[in-house]
Amino acid sequence: MKRLLPAFLAVLLAATGCATATQGGGCPADARELPLQSLYGRWEARFDGAPAAATVQLGKHPDYAGVRGTITRHTADGGARPEVAQLAGDVDDDGALSIDESLDGRAISGVWAGTLQPGSCGREFRGTWRNAADESTHPFVLNKTGGTQGNQ
Repeated sequence: MKRLLPAFLAVLLAATGCATATQGGGCPADARELPLQSLYGRWEARFDGAPAAATVQLGKHPDYAGVRGTITRHTADGGARPEVAQLAGDVDDDGALSIDESLDGRAISGVWAGTLQPGSCGREFRGTWRNAADESTHPFVLNKTGGTQGNQ
């Protein structure tokens, strides 16, 4: 029974997104300490200068240890059809969330680079999004809004 308790606690902590605690028992200090599964689920992305939040859905990448999903950008008035792009990425060796974005599924249309925010327990990243069309950069905030929904 004593051997089962550590395994149970590890599964419980992984499910909550805080599998590896920093010294002192808090949230991970770096995205490298997060289990990949903590990136799965629904997120809200806000870009500096954009009129409305975007919805990001991430799940398990079928081909490598990373994430794959979509971003849906909404208009402020809700009138026009939202723009949907594909996403794929992972946490790089420096601990940054690194995501490639593609509007057509072939060419990269945007690149995300963000860092885990202290004390967020894997639920907030901040960084820079680069538009591949004009090389402009825009700060972003990515906040987790929902849990996983299977292996998307």
